[in-house]
Amino acid sequence: MSESSGAPHSLLACGLPVPPPPLPAPDSLARARLLVAPSLDSCLVRELERIAGRGAEPLADVPPPSDAPLLCVGDALPDALRADRLLWFHSITAGSDRLLSGGLWPGQALLTRTVGRMGERMAQYVLGWMLAEAQSVPEFAEQHARAHWERLPSELVAGQTALIYGTGRIGAAVGRLLTACGVRTVGVARTTRYGPEPGTERAVPPGFDRVIGAAEDTGALGEARWVISTLPLTAATEGFFGADRFAAVRGATFLNVGRGATVDMGALETALRDGRVRRAVLDVLPTEPAAPEDPVWQLPRTVITSHSSGITTDEDIAVDFAACWADVTAGRRPGLTVDTGRGY
Repeated sequence: MSESSGAPHSLLACGLPVPPPPLPAPDSLARARLLVAPSLDSCLVRELERIAGRGAEPLADVPPPSDAPLLCVGDALPDALRADRLLWFHSITAGSDRLLSGGLWPGQALLTRTVGRMGERMAQYVLGWMLAEAQSVPEFAEQHARAHWERLPSELVAGQTALIYGTGRIGAAVGRLLTACGVRTVGVARTTRYGPEPGTERAVPPGFDRVIGAAEDTGALGEARWVISTLPLTAATEGFFGADRFAAVRGATFLNVGRGATVDMGALETALRDGRVRRAVLDVLPTEPAAPEDPVWQLPRTVITSHSSGITTDEDIAVDFAACWADVTAGRRPGLTVDTGRGY
């Protein structure tokens, strides 16, 4: 999935608070036409129809006739549907940057997303690469290719520190799995959602030994063995990992399972070449897919995977849409609601 190269539009780009939209009124939801992305599997579409209690129509550039409210399920919102008719959009992906950067979001429209078991998958991806590095798997694979026998050292992940950027559902899932392996986990929250001001005590969410603010991460970067990003792409996180942050790293391995455009790739390359960053594992890139001639393939001590750490399944979409539907019809705001002001 390609990243958006530009900053999100409107209030999101300005960082202004956006009041949450009202929940869809029961009568409006009852009249809403269900539009689904044509790419969705027919079995998934039938399940969405069962949950919503109505037939589905294709989500296309041209809205259906009549002035009925619209309930959409997909990964993109055509300009023609960014209108007052849009009642609710359920994204089939966890990231909302493409939806919010594509144009002005209708302020009255509810936006929910699919997370499913993504956090669990991404946590296992992160732990897998950490263990592979600790057990010298890349070096042993290279030795095997040369039929070369040499004993290599290993290290334990237990007792070492992982700095995890993003303390939401996905970051917390990563933290929980690493904690179970004895890794000391420090969460980095971009905002002070868990405390009033930088430097003060915060309530620590499950999965983290402690949480700090992004403005106070310099010391923690120097102490970490692994720096892990689960950050979404917003106007505030574009280029977040730049020269200043990489300059504070002291031999950590950098893993990015969030969004590619949160990283200044030139700054990462410099940090890799001067040894401040030991290795990099990048599941996401600013431009995807990377062409064969893209210089990113030449980064030293780097592995690139194909945006596959948190693949969303049809079951994830159905389960999360059903949960959101149950909440909305009961008059509750879904836990998977996207704050369109923050972008996540």
